[in-house]
Amino acid sequence: MKNDLIANNASNCNILPGQERYVAPLDDTPIQEVDSVDESAAATSMWADTWRTLRRNPLFIVSAVLIIAIIFVAFFPSILTKHNPNYCVLEHSLEPASAAHPFGFDMQGCDIYARVVYGTRTSLSVGLLATILVVLVGSLIGALAGFFGGWVDTILSRITDIFLALPMLLGAIVVLQMFRTSKSIWKIVLVMVLFGWVSVARIARSAVMESKNLEFNTASTALGSTPIRNLFKHIIPNSLAPIIVVGTTSLGTYIVLEATLSFLGIGLPST
Repeated sequence: MKNDLIANNASNCNILPGQERYVAPLDDTPIQEVDSVDESAAATSMWADTWRTLRRNPLFIVSAVLIIAIIFVAFFPSILTKHNPNYCVLEHSLEPASAAHPFGFDMQGCDIYARVVYGTRTSLSVGLLATILVVLVGSLIGALAGFFGGWVDTILSRITDIFLALPMLLGAIVVLQMFRTSKSIWKIVLVMVLFGWVSVARIARSAVMESKNLEFNTASTALGSTPIRNLFKHIIPNSLAPIIVVGTTSLGTYIVLEATLSFLGIGLPST
């Protein structure tokens, strides 16, 4: 019985009975060196991993080219048109498009194409500034509410609900009508931030509440990290994905809102 068991084990291991097994010779490497961590390798950050993934995506490359083209138009408008956007001649009022003036003229006799090209800088500046500030303010408020919970979450959530009930366009019209003495980009941006941070705050709150219960936060706390350090070093960076999505989709909204306010006569002047 014993001999049969040995023969079966040998056949399962593809070793004939009585055949010697090869044992690799021991080298002179200490066990400490085998188990040690290679500290010479550079640690990769989350942003490096993200960039490595994005640059292999053709859709990202096409989108980046379009964004760079729009930024180029905003910073170098004189390359695309030689006409002065503020030079208006009533004799050209409502003239149709031509080779020299692709978009024609408006009622005041201004070149519409030149005004569109030069207006790109203003619209893009308002949209980018509003988006950045909305993401910063909304992320901070939402992160504090989701991380600490309790009465902090209750107070911040009720404030968020109040602002969420106010339509952005209507609120912007009321506030700008109250301060009509001067019109500037920063005033328009601050009004957008005042009514636009709530959507980002709700997304940030949900993302932080989900991330704070994951293993990496527990491990960081076990290693002696403070709650505030965990929040800003680990939880918020791992909650940025939905926040960035909301921010990028809101960029176009703020540009359209700025154009709407200008059309109503309470935004930035056309000149």
